[in-house]
Amino acid sequence: MSARLRLGVNIDHVATIRNARGGAHPDPVRAAQIAAQAGADGITLHIREDRRHVRESDLLRLASVTRLPINLEMACAEEMLAIALSVRPHAVCLVPERRAERTTEGGLDAAGQHNHVAPFVRALSDAGVRVSLFVDPDPKQIEAAASLGAPVVELHTGAYCEAYGSEEGERLLEAIRACAALGAAKGIEVHAGHGLSFENVSPIAAIPEIRELNIGHFLVGEAVFTGLEAAVREMRRLMDAARAGA
Repeated sequence: MSARLRLGVNIDHVATIRNARGGAHPDPVRAAQIAAQAGADGITLHIREDRRHVRESDLLRLASVTRLPINLEMACAEEMLAIALSVRPHAVCLVPERRAERTTEGGLDAAGQHNHVAPFVRALSDAGVRVSLFVDPDPKQIEAAASLGAPVVELHTGAYCEAYGSEEGERLLEAIRACAALGAAKGIEVHAGHGLSFENVSPIAAIPEIRELNIGHFLVGEAVFTGLEAAVREMRRLMDAARAGA
């Protein structure tokens, strides 16, 4: 049996619903507390330039109340680096960011932007923050992560999820498997996320080199129908079953 697969619950879209109307409800920090009770191993949140999801105040409140590791997603920008260094979360995942995109549409080009990314990896690492790079399942991106000294990569599963159930989906799943194996061989801890749901999570969860999944949008959407606690518990069950080979 492979090592237990960790589940990071992303609370961004609880904040998205709050921000649609203003005010304080629903509270993403309360969502994080419910996720923790339901079996989450960590909490993920993304502070964007335009603050469309969570805000600094959410991060500060979360840091004051949760014992779970916090994984802060952020762009390689000086403003975001200053926030990260002031809070020093357990981990920072460096992601690409464009104001026009609805959500993160692809992985960070760690290979093509090596010199731009390197100072952020160094500054965060020097502050004792574990650095992850959110990258597409491409061997050159894994090689770049290794050369940058990033201890973690998170493989972007969005294209796989969109193509799930097709031949293209199978090809993309094989690419994820290959990159997970390559990352592990290079001593990099491998995570995965984006677009994962009850339907498509099992093949990803079964990949033994993957140590953590970060899932948010689907769980928040499912919570509308079943509640967040039930949604997180079901995701946890499916992940555990896949890991055990059930």
